[in-house]
Amino acid sequence: MSFFDTFFGDAKAEESSFNWNTLNAISQLDSIGSNSKTVTQVIFKHSIRCGISKSVLKRFEQKYASEKSTIDFHYLDLITYRAISNEIAQRFEVHHQSPQLLILKDGIVISHASHHAILEVTID
Repeated sequence: MSFFDTFFGDAKAEESSFNWNTLNAISQLDSIGSNSKTVTQVIFKHSIRCGISKSVLKRFEQKYASEKSTIDFHYLDLITYRAISNEIAQRFEVHHQSPQLLILKDGIVISHASHHAILEVTID
């Protein structure tokens, strides 16, 4: 285990009870866009190397644990899948930040936030 894994935590070792849909292919963005016409879609872009991102992710999961059945939540490890993060920024016209939350309805981003502002966002 490296120093960074010890300090920030190893993402693979951390298990979450939150039922994320893991983003690992650019093609998934097409489904997210089309599914947003019937179900609110949320994308959480997380940096496993960032302490702020880790803290916000945990608090976000606690805040929205009961919403899992009415919203589709998507998790992106942007260190591993930087190309997907870049595609999200281009496709949905939202400048990349980390951590970052995007909320999609009807194929467009209706709200987005980064860092601690993520915890202030209301998801309908």
